[in-house]
Amino acid sequence: MPALSILDLVPVRTGQTSAEAVASSLTLAARADELGMRRYWFAEHHNMPAVASTTPPVLIAAAAARTSRIRVGSGGVMLPNHAPLVVAEQFAALEALAPGRVDLGLGRAPGSDPVITQLLRQSGTTSDVDRFPDHVRDIRSLVSRDGASLRFTSGGTYEVTATPAASSVPEVWLLGSSDYSAQLAATLGLPYVFANHFSGEGLERALDLYRTGFVPNEENPAPRTFLTANAVVADTVEEADARALPQARMMARLRTGRPLTALESVEEAAGAEKTDRLAAPMWDALRAKWFVGTAADVTADLAAFAERWGVDEVMISPVAGSDRDEPMDRPDARLRTLELLVQRAPVAA
Repeated sequence: MPALSILDLVPVRTGQTSAEAVASSLTLAARADELGMRRYWFAEHHNMPAVASTTPPVLIAAAAARTSRIRVGSGGVMLPNHAPLVVAEQFAALEALAPGRVDLGLGRAPGSDPVITQLLRQSGTTSDVDRFPDHVRDIRSLVSRDGASLRFTSGGTYEVTATPAASSVPEVWLLGSSDYSAQLAATLGLPYVFANHFSGEGLERALDLYRTGFVPNEENPAPRTFLTANAVVADTVEEADARALPQARMMARLRTGRPLTALESVEEAAGAEKTDRLAAPMWDALRAKWFVGTAADVTADLAAFAERWGVDEVMISPVAGSDRDEPMDRPDARLRTLELLVQRAPVAA
């Protein structure tokens, strides 16, 4: 069994407040820590009724305060939305709060629609997507113990650090789902994560480009990667399928341009699917890429998946939907996925 990690979008379901959704996710983070999982990362998405993970650094700080061992981080910070120095300062502060267990995952996608992207990027040249490689390099320098040096055209330098006296630094990862991100991670000698949970298309080519083009450095002498995957585990296959349906319907809305809503309950999704058949056209394709079933089935499939792609870690996004009467401030369905997996095959952190 590969090491298991968690990617959390802080899902918001029908009738649930943002406060309840965040409380639910922090409970899940604490339990992931107890279960021996390796990492807990928060995504960055904006203006989506079903997603409350808009500010990874805030959520990471809260998760760090409720855990003691698990690595906490971003999956990822969408760098063009933010000034590099601000990102560096935030994660230097997080590293001071939880020394030795902070990951800074950086992405290039906007994490929202064009209108929100423009609102987020009203920050001059820092929002220039074409300068993404430069900004990644800047952040690596800024969070290092030595900081960065600015050289003036008139002569002289100006020293900049993300924090006054760092004793350790966050680990920087590059995230993506394209050839571009894989090649950039290889060129910069950074650890890399392919966003397999989102589409899964192009995985083989991205990993090959990353591994064959990797430029070793002192921090990372060899390529390092793991994969993400959506997972739903339940006591029966039928229950797992039912709990996967709300997320499948959400993915269908995203891909067909339909209005987004809060995540449906299991009962709402089942009732609606009988009439609108929203998820039906893509269900078989999603089911083939997701890990849905009993603990025995999913652990075997995850082990085969990790072996197939030569990774020792899989970061699952636990997308199990909740029944209508389950508590709003607890992640019962998602928690069940984690606990069933670990009970079936305990993992080493």
